[in-house]
Amino acid sequence: MTMKRRDFLKHASGSAAALVLSQTTAGCARPSERPNILLAISDDQSWPHAGAYGCRYIKTPAFDRIARQGALFANGFCPAPQCSPCRAALLTGRNIWQNEEAGTHSSYFPNKFAVFTDMLAEAGYHVGYTGKPWGPGNWQNPGWPQNPAGNEYNSRTSEPPLGQIRNTDYAGNFDDFIGDRSPDQPFCFWYGASEPHRAYEKGAGRKSGKSIDQVTVPEFLPDNEEIRSDLLDYAVEVEWFDRHLATMISKLEQLGELDRTLVVVTADNGMPFPRAKANLYEYGVHVPLAMRWGNVIRPGRQIEDPVSLIDLAPTFLAAAGVAIPYEMSGKSLMDILRSPASGHIDQNRTHVLTGRERHTHARADNLGYPARAIRTRTHLYIWNMKPDRWPAGDPDGFFDIDDSPSKDWILALRTDPAAGKYFELACGMRPEEELYDVRQDPACVENLAVTPEHAALKEALRRQLEDELAKQEDPRVLGYGDIFDSYPRFAAMRPQLLPGFAERGQYHPEYAARARAALVQMGK
Repeated sequence: MTMKRRDFLKHASGSAAALVLSQTTAGCARPSERPNILLAISDDQSWPHAGAYGCRYIKTPAFDRIARQGALFANGFCPAPQCSPCRAALLTGRNIWQNEEAGTHSSYFPNKFAVFTDMLAEAGYHVGYTGKPWGPGNWQNPGWPQNPAGNEYNSRTSEPPLGQIRNTDYAGNFDDFIGDRSPDQPFCFWYGASEPHRAYEKGAGRKSGKSIDQVTVPEFLPDNEEIRSDLLDYAVEVEWFDRHLATMISKLEQLGELDRTLVVVTADNGMPFPRAKANLYEYGVHVPLAMRWGNVIRPGRQIEDPVSLIDLAPTFLAAAGVAIPYEMSGKSLMDILRSPASGHIDQNRTHVLTGRERHTHARADNLGYPARAIRTRTHLYIWNMKPDRWPAGDPDGFFDIDDSPSKDWILALRTDPAAGKYFELACGMRPEEELYDVRQDPACVENLAVTPEHAALKEALRRQLEDELAKQEDPRVLGYGDIFDSYPRFAAMRPQLLPGFAERGQYHPEYAARARAALVQMGK
């Protein structure tokens, strides 16, 4: 980070070293009671796709065991439908609009933000990760000594059953990590699989013996053999993630430490299909979530409270007896975990917020598609802040949708008079406001924002969303939102599509100037 940038962003919060206050210390563990923490994160998995949620064509015995022996969350949400900003939010316990460059895809991760991994390490925890940590993006230049997820354990490899599956031996690396800790030292391990991120080996699901007849196709996708086969290929990779998790659980059992380990299993965002990943709809931000912790979490519980992955950082700190910084927007889940009840437990938990900025190299000018959303237990309200932009990227390729057989089908239907609706749902421009009844319409295909009978609800949710974004100092509502479009990108750019901005690793000068001018006008 340059001095120019630091001067430019004087409005931002103080350094991590100044985080000395806590939200609360109630319910925190004494040092002798500190649990181990195993955080397992799949890469691109939507919430219905685990056996514990009733999915028939994806077998997830490890996830199902954690849910059965602990708590299954019906309403777990990622803070952003993309890996890089979501993982930064998970680490900091802050929403993406509070994390500056780390709130967008493949940019910097400013080291002034405290992360739970460092705080646990300072408290004596053995901290490490295998597979995918925070990323993609640049953590080196801002001054981190290592990836914010912790010490790397990726030396072991294995021969995967399919060519597109990563050869990292996640479970083997967990063994190495456990072997490196001191006797009786609690640990925090980040298991970040690369699966079920694309690309897939086409036909892998059928080759493994899966039947397309068992597949449930979301309403925003055409229901045909090609789509069903693509979903089976996705299923195989979800199961690979689960298989390594099962091995890690067995290792903890062998060591006699499973019951003193808080195991959390989730995903960084939804499945890599059109209108899911990189979208604020249910299949983009609603993720699987299950937790197990010995006698602390009563077995067989089903939790309906809306919770966000930004709640995990303060939960881990509270469980470890570490003070929670006020700067964390997430709230500890300890009261919910310790409760013997199921259902909606904390009546103050009525909603979660989600958002997105830039995703892939979807536009030639490197701009994003800013949007914010509020999700209650019954409805989803989305505010598309730049409805004049294409939500799935420029029409030359709609690159915000991962390449896949499903995407090919969607694009082929572009001019089909009968099935063109699938193209419009995935790729078409969207109105500024969207509202969905997720109880009746989990696929989010019927926008209620245009109906008079929902006008009052829409306005109430819009006001609530704006108020909370303002309190959290979201630049998009405070008047200098162009700052997000100025942030550099370190992954691949698209110089072949100039004119536009495609300077890899550089701040976008036009949008930096706009944001600077707005700040000057605001007196900041």
